[in-house]
Amino acid sequence: MIKKLTLVCLFSVSLFAVDGADVFENNCKACHLGMVSKANFMAQIKTVKAPPMVEISDRLRNMIVIEAKNENEEEIHRFTVISFIKEYLKHPSWNYYACDDSAINRFEVMPAQTHLKEEESQAVAEWIYDYFEDKEFK
Repeated sequence: MIKKLTLVCLFSVSLFAVDGADVFENNCKACHLGMVSKANFMAQIKTVKAPPMVEISDRLRNMIVIEAKNENEEEIHRFTVISFIKEYLKHPSWNYYACDDSAINRFEVMPAQTHLKEEESQAVAEWIYDYFEDKEFK
């Protein structure tokens, strides 16, 4: 009986889980393009408000380096990048801006996304890390 109840509870929680792609669509897409080629992005440069998410994800992955080489290195890296994204959503700053110089000159620091609930920030940060893995801005 307890096993069945536990499974029902876990299934119920998963029904209400927040989808990071939905959070991106409803909160981030107004300013950030998702997966886009560099040529397509440059063709839209006069109308876009922020760097594309594919570039941001790639830059964060490369900027944040985990020195400890062990079996958990990938998990630690993922956790660290996701934590950075979540913190940046709440407290964006030029001090932590991860884009290149041309983006710094073109775009403002994004406004704080304080309206996002914790689970929404977590979901979109995980989505940014996972969805753009192995995708390049070229």
